Amino acid sequence: MKLAKLLEWARNKERFATIDDYSAFGEEYLSFIFTNLQAVIVAQNETQYRFFQYKEDGNFNVTRPLNGNLLISRDNFSTVKDDFNYALKHIKDIREKSEARANLNQFIYTCQQAIGATLDALPAGESNIARKRNGDLFERYIRLIVSALGIEVRTGTVAVPVVVNNEELFPMTYQHDLIIEQDQQLKAIGSVKTSSKDRLDKIFMDKFLYNRLTDSQTPHFAVFLHDVQRKGKAPKFGVNTTFLTGHFKGYTIKLNPLDGVYYCDMRPVMRSDKIIGEQIKTLDCLLVEDIWNFL
Repeated sequence: MKLAKLLEWARNKERFATIDDYSAFGEEYLSFIFTNLQAVIVAQNETQYRFFQYKEDGNFNVTRPLNGNLLISRDNFSTVKDDFNYALKHIKDIREKSEARANLNQFIYTCQQAIGATLDALPAGESNIARKRNGDLFERYIRLIVSALGIEVRTGTVAVPVVVNNEELFPMTYQHDLIIEQDQQLKAIGSVKTSSKDRLDKIFMDKFLYNRLTDSQTPHFAVFLHDVQRKGKAPKFGVNTTFLTGHFKGYTIKLNPLDGVYYCDMRPVMRSDKIIGEQIKTLDCLLVEDIWNFL
């Protein structure tokens, strides 16, 4: 499939209605990059990251950084896809850290980054539209995956009554990416973003305000794809982190910790820092363990 067709597909949200649609797109993208790139650039400072440079059909643009340790190869994609689909149907049989759990992270990362990297081929004037489209599709992808586990999930609003002296004065309405329910009872609220950049503050404040207004302890969790961005100029590209270590620790300690933070592509500090490491896990931990505890 040519890049123009991939771009047409990535720009049409109606073509991502099922998990299989995301899988099909990922497979097509991996086939495309196998023989159709201008260059593959290795990050100077963290060599597991790669940048793909397109040819003239992609305006010679360079993609976002892609983690080669997570990106599935074209030759292995079909096998991992079958394992991924099997895991979703038998998620409660997966317990210990295993290849099945690693495949969950890698497959989701590969399919979603295929969309983002494709949209990177758009002209500079469409970059904001591309970021919004990519974020919307990631939210939908996570909702589809949670739904495939047999869990009631939706996006939408939750109305919170403001009560003073036992009298409801007015409602406050909150928009959420993931609303987890069971028997029509709210069980957890989730935020899904491709990166935490410029979004971290709101997620912590949402939990604080919601639970203060409702006098409840409803779990709030966050799902992020990655927290890296490109830095430098060609050909000496590197990566920068977009994760705000101080903000995250400050909100966790002084405001309220979230009930789960999950990444496909974790930054080194998320493992090395004691406080952060206790709060952040890989995405498989949500799907295999924590979401069932929320219920």
